[in-house]
Amino acid sequence: MGNGSVAKSALADVDPHSARIRERLFKFAASAAGSAIVVAIGLIALFLLVRAIPALRANDANFFTSAKFETSTDRVAFGIRDLFMVTVLSSITALVLAVPIAVGIAVFLTQYAPQRLSRPFAAMVDLLAAVPSIVYGLWGIFVLAPQIEPLARFLNENLDWIFLFSKGNVSLAGGGTIFTASIVLAVMILPIITSVSREVFRQTPKMQIEAAQALGATKWEVIRTTVLPFGRSGVIAASMLGLGRALGETVAVLIILRSAAKPGNWSLFDGGYTFASKIASAAAEFSEPLPTGAYISAGFALFVLTFVVNAAARAVAGGKVNG
Repeated sequence: MGNGSVAKSALADVDPHSARIRERLFKFAASAAGSAIVVAIGLIALFLLVRAIPALRANDANFFTSAKFETSTDRVAFGIRDLFMVTVLSSITALVLAVPIAVGIAVFLTQYAPQRLSRPFAAMVDLLAAVPSIVYGLWGIFVLAPQIEPLARFLNENLDWIFLFSKGNVSLAGGGTIFTASIVLAVMILPIITSVSREVFRQTPKMQIEAAQALGATKWEVIRTTVLPFGRSGVIAASMLGLGRALGETVAVLIILRSAAKPGNWSLFDGGYTFASKIASAAAEFSEPLPTGAYISAGFALFVLTFVVNAAARAVAGGKVNG
């Protein structure tokens, strides 16, 4: 009663006029903060487009279908076909590998693991996000690649009738393939997907869980009928965050992939460049307008690709929630 009386007295002492002013100021500050990111994204897109237009006009090749990427001070002929192929294939493969493992870890930590185990285990998974990209790249090419070479050979020899595992243009002995890069990317995006999924699963309403248990559901049935449906949109959002990280990863992919190789088809045993690694590998050419514009054009394509992927993910997640 005492606390209620104090609260009522404090509300009575508030000047309505000053309260409205503070409310308007807070609304303005919140709106400005929310609008800042939209403005920043718009300015980035405008900058990329303006800087890319001169190179696109001078381009002697088809920007969307050409495999060339030749730049000089007075002539450019470049296309994003191979860059798109390698970027999408490595990122989607990483996502396919990472999402089931991340969801499994999140379910284990929230539904099965005791409290004394779940906290340190979750902290250990989250620490993977703090490892620098260059460390992942060095680990991937010098440690992981030799270990997965037998698996790569097995897939290539026994499943070569599937285009993903057909013979590529890179020696499997070196490990500088999209297959190796995809596994490294999967490890890199694992903590992001796990962390978000874990927090979403923890928000599952207790009443739904208890209702399922009251009906005699087993632990797995409780998870399948309450936890996973409730967290579906969150898992989709987490997956798209991880996919965005994979699409834009630069240093690790640049170290691993055999960039001299030209990807001829959608095989995991090809090499080549992603959008980000191609741009990073040519930093020395950014002193001249046309070569710089060519690489900015590739960056703009990556920007649009990432934007489309995230917009599609939000539409899917929103549809799941409404459904």
